[in-house]
Amino acid sequence: MSDPVIPTPEQMQRRLQELLRATFTAPSGTPEPPATPVEKSETIPAAIRDFQLTPREIKNHLDRFVIRQDEAKKVLGIAVCDHYHNARLMASRDASEAPLEYAKQNVLLAGPTGVGKTYLVKHVAELIGVPFVKADATKFSETGYVGGDVDDLVRELVQKADGNAALAQYGIIYIDEIDKIASSPDVVGRDVSGRGVQTTLLKLMEETEVPLRAGNDLQSQIQAALEFQKRGKVSRESLNTRHILFIVSGAFDKLPDIVSRRLKKSGIGFGADPAASITAATDLIRLAGTRDFVDYGLEPEFIGRLPVRVVCENLTERDLHDILKNSEGSLIRQYERAFRAYGIEAVFSDDALRRIAHLAAAENTGARGLMTVCERLLRDFKYELPGAGVRSLEITPAVLEKPSETIESLLKAGEEETRRTQRESVRRFAEEFGASHGFVLRFEPAAEEAILRLAFEKNIPARGLCESLFKDYQFGLGLICRNSGQSEFAIPAEAVEAPDRVLSQWVVASYHTRENENP
Repeated sequence: MSDPVIPTPEQMQRRLQELLRATFTAPSGTPEPPATPVEKSETIPAAIRDFQLTPREIKNHLDRFVIRQDEAKKVLGIAVCDHYHNARLMASRDASEAPLEYAKQNVLLAGPTGVGKTYLVKHVAELIGVPFVKADATKFSETGYVGGDVDDLVRELVQKADGNAALAQYGIIYIDEIDKIASSPDVVGRDVSGRGVQTTLLKLMEETEVPLRAGNDLQSQIQAALEFQKRGKVSRESLNTRHILFIVSGAFDKLPDIVSRRLKKSGIGFGADPAASITAATDLIRLAGTRDFVDYGLEPEFIGRLPVRVVCENLTERDLHDILKNSEGSLIRQYERAFRAYGIEAVFSDDALRRIAHLAAAENTGARGLMTVCERLLRDFKYELPGAGVRSLEITPAVLEKPSETIESLLKAGEEETRRTQRESVRRFAEEFGASHGFVLRFEPAAEEAILRLAFEKNIPARGLCESLFKDYQFGLGLICRNSGQSEFAIPAEAVEAPDRVLSQWVVASYHTRENENP
């Protein structure tokens, strides 16, 4: 007897979907009801109703977080303001009025990695108060099919809006690495990973209805089945993408070569274009036209739906220093908070910031290089210093150059500070213990040293160790006080090693004292 064939997860899901459709769908011949668009809310979302920003205000806001990229900030500010002013006007118009013609200004940001493209879009969405979804275009090509995952971007907007579909229909969808789905000119036939994804994105960027329940999502299928069983019908809400702003970005590494070849061809003869002498990659991308993007591998209809195009500039070493020093989202603030969580006040000198920026520039990954460099330079500090009694850390170029020596010195100073603090906590324990029980209690110097040594070995606070060692002393000392009248006690080192034995000896001795005084 052969072993049973175990279906794959995909086969199991397909069979379950077929069973659900067979069980809960309408009889054959009954037309399926069309998807119901999310109705225009009687109350326009506040983010849209109150939108009164100007391009300059948006740029000023972005200046707080993103260094440089002035042209990109201005272009984004204009496109965003035009888009949401139109959305506000459309939302406030009566349904009986004729619709206004408006060509949506979807944006293409071109530029190298790590220059702040994602950061720009994120902070624009936060300023306006609309949901923001980011995705990499490459994930669509990796799924092996076209359609479902792309539509999920719209559904994710609803999730980011906490289920508020009325607000989600004004959100921003940002797709990075769009250049990675450029279809190769060598591919013959259907290119699922490139042309197909562009075609599906094209439908979203124009205007289409996206079902809020994914047809290939098992959870949605089960929810629909339960809804059908309970109400006898299934709601088929959809979201219109008319007012969703799409922003795509990519490095377009090979685009300068395409532009350069075009310029050389057009520059032959007496009518040579002076632009043909341009060699800088960033400057060449600025001259890119629709034909160049088509030659790169983007479909003409797709690039045509991205009328607003701007190039982000490479970041220099000086820019990276400005990011560390002046940006509200500076990575340095993150490291300061991380050290502060361990009770360490970290201070970065300006020269240290310049050193970090210099090393990050050599990484050639834009602002992302700052994280790489900081993690490498500060890794040992974050591992060795927490819990070592260090309370301050001044980071200078010398500290970054010789971290081992600095850490050793800080640990030594931190150990001394810890011992001083622990010793003070032992003395406070003695004072508070005596005050609460009517005694005068103190630890002999040797006892203090023994407590500190034992607390270090056990890796526990010295005060907690005292509370554990001498938890029963109030009863014994009270008995001694009644027997002998003694009210001042000096705890020796022996009591740290064997607290019960020493206390028993003291109590026995107090009884002898009472017998001698009362023969």
